[in-house]
Amino acid sequence: MAVIITDECISCNACEAECPNTAIYSPGMTYNIGGTEYPALSEDHTYIAFDKCTECVGFYDEPQCIAACPTEAIVKDENRVETNEQLMAKKEHLDKVGR
Repeated sequence: MAVIITDECISCNACEAECPNTAIYSPGMTYNIGGTEYPALSEDHTYIAFDKCTECVGFYDEPQCIAACPTEAIVKDENRVETNEQLMAKKEHLDKVGR
C-alpha cells in the first residue's frame, strides 16, 4: 500500500529528502512521471504522489518518510493496499520511465 500525508502535516518537507522515488511534493506543486506532468494532489500540505510511492520497496525495509515526519502525519493508506510484488513492479516501472 502507498502511504499518505494527513492534515496534521506542517509542510516542513522533512520527508521529501528521504524519498528515493521523489514521490513527495510541496503543496500546490505538480508532479512528474516519465516526463508527464500531473496536477498537485494537495494545495493544503505536503503530499505523496501515490503512483510513485513504493513504500521504499527495492530501496529500504520500511518507508523512510514515516520515520522522518516530526508530526507523525504520514501513515499507511488503507485505501491503497498493494503487495510487495506490486510495489516492486511499480519501482521497476519507474526505473524504466523515469521518476
